[in-house]
Amino acid sequence: MKDKTTSKEQLLKKIRKALLERRDNPYPNLEDLPLYATTAEIPEVLFAEQFTAVAGQFVFCEDNIQFIESLLSLAEERKWRKIYCWEPALQEILKQYEYPYFETDKDFEQAEVGFTLCEALIARNGSILVSNGGAAGRRLSIYPNVHIVLAYTSQLVMDLKDGFKLLKYRYGNQLPSLITTITGPSRTADIEKTLVLGAHGPKELFVFLLDG
Repeated sequence: MKDKTTSKEQLLKKIRKALLERRDNPYPNLEDLPLYATTAEIPEVLFAEQFTAVAGQFVFCEDNIQFIESLLSLAEERKWRKIYCWEPALQEILKQYEYPYFETDKDFEQAEVGFTLCEALIARNGSILVSNGGAAGRRLSIYPNVHIVLAYTSQLVMDLKDGFKLLKYRYGNQLPSLITTITGPSRTADIEKTLVLGAHGPKELFVFLLDG
């Protein structure tokens, strides 16, 4: 009698058989193998190089005073007046130096600048690891035309997997519902292959890296 088993049934049968057979992992140390070649560059320099290569704007600050002076100078140059900041740790720094900002979402549609912290900086590809675990939530890094991130050298990691270790250490098993990376300003080349910045989010992205 001719076997009427379909190709789909044969495939499922092979899968079931494979699941029932216990086999040793042929590559037990796969996750420990290096994905990238080693580099002698320190993470701060590597991040700055990779971040600026994707149109990010990088500012290194030795302390809070230099950070505020740099921010004041930039805001005056760009004539920013609607700067929104919702994270208490950032607000404390701004209040200390009497820097004006909006601490609620009142008139948020007029926001010019969203000012946030981050979870980590990924040096290897110049990316910013962010989540909605803080008071900034999802909106503040997306809606305004300019996104400013304050980060610390202690948050610099070489690869994405190291960034997830920081998340695990901070949140344990209660990970935020949104975890993503930002690599440069929002961009698209869908229309006639012409690169346009700010298509789906901020047109400009700044990282102020504070030593500490």
